Formats: sequence, C-alpha cells, structure tokens
Amino acid sequence: MAAQDALVFTGNRWAINSERWPAGESGACLAADGDFGVLPVYTKWMTRRNLGILIGASLPAMAQQPDNSFPLPANLPVPLDDGACDHLPGMKVPSTALRSTKGRMVDLAEPASGRVIVYAYPRTGTPGTTVPSNWDEIPGARGCTPQSCSMRDHNQEVKALGAVIFGLSTQTTEYQKEVVDRLHLPFEILSDVDLKLTHALNLPTFTFDNMVLIKRLTLVLKDGKIEKVFYPVFPPDKHGEQIVAWLKRKQGIAG
Repeated sequence: MAAQDALVFTGNRWAINSERWPAGESGACLAADGDFGVLPVYTKWMTRRNLGILIGASLPAMAQQPDNSFPLPANLPVPLDDGACDHLPGMKVPSTALRSTKGRMVDLAEPASGRVIVYAYPRTGTPGTTVPSNWDEIPGARGCTPQSCSMRDHNQEVKALGAVIFGLSTQTTEYQKEVVDRLHLPFEILSDVDLKLTHALNLPTFTFDNMVLIKRLTLVLKDGKIEKVFYPVFPPDKHGEQIVAWLKRKQGIAG
C-alpha cells in the first residue's frame, strides 16, 4: 500500500484512510513525491497505530500546504464590477441538471437544508502546462487553482456555518476530476459544459482559446433563490476567508 492510499486529506489535515486501511490490518507504507511532497521512505510493515505516529512526526508541515503549482504573479490586473451580475440577486434558481465530479447529476434548484455556495471560475490549469502569457492580461482570469485551495481550506468552517460548497466551470467532468484529485478537494465540482445554467442565469462570460468561460463569481443560494453574489472576486486566493466572514456576519457571529 502506498502512502497516498493509506492517507486522506480531510480539508485541513492528513488522516488515516479507514476505507483503504481498516482497523487491525497492516501494510507496507512507501512514500512518494508529487502532490504529497517528498516523504521519508518506510519499508517495514506498519500497523495503523504506527502510521498514526508517523503522520504526527513526519507530516505536520504538509497539513496546511495548498497546491503551489500556479502561484499568483504580482501586479495582476484587478477586475472591475461591470454590472454584469446586477440582475442575479433575488433571482430564482433555474432547474438544470449538472454532472458532478462524483458522477451524479446535481440540480441546484432542488431544496437544500442550508445555504449553497457555488463558486464559478474560468478554468484551472494542469501540471506541466505553460500558462499562456495573454491569460494574465485578462482581469480576473488568473487564480482558479489558488481559489479552489482557499475554498478547500475553509470548507470545514463553511460547513459549520450551515452551508455546502460546489465549484462550477464550463470544463468537462473528466478535466475537473483531475483537479479534485490533485488538490484533494472535499467538495464536488459541477460541469456546465453545455452552458445551460450559464445561459439560464445570463452569467458573465468571456472566450479564450475558442472556449466560453465563466467570469469568476460566487453565488450564495438559499430557499431556491440567489441570496448573494460575489462579483468580481479578487484576490481569488483569499475568497474562502471572504465567504466565511460573510456567513458569520449573516449569523451575527463576531470575528
């Protein structure tokens, strides 16, 4: 069993993956580099208890590390509010089935027990792929990976405040699954590859490399309607904090 199979990232820390390593079983724990970073190699057979000790001793520095494959460059152009989302607050959410990275269909119009946070982003990059130079020149385009990491790192706080998170883009589900796995995202990403929801809500878009992409924005849904819109979203790597702060204000929680 490899280290990445024995461990699971829970949003803010590493823990033993009980599904892959049931209590009472032992296995070979081999380290690997990549998204996990470079770990010491342990070739002896380990129990879950020993692995727990290993996690505490060897991985604390990794617990809060976001993916830094695409760090935000300095002096990015700041997006301005062009009024493209002014029509959204109070709008009823249209019934549209979107495929999620868990393989199921999600209709955001269906009743939910609490608030639903839908952060829409243009597109994420992939490791080893050079970011086109003109991408950074588009206000608000750069930062999809850092934003997703920010939402991941604040997911538990958002849940504690009675809300759930979904990501949304016009990329395919297959493409999105790579991002979920690589960034260890604990929430689902929805694909609007056919632009059904985008057109139904008249979301602001732009075209890049012959792809229609959603401008970065976040919808807060409650009782089947759009309660709040964050647009534009900048800086994207701080958006998780912004969402938590807004939820706390709505509940009258200080700090």
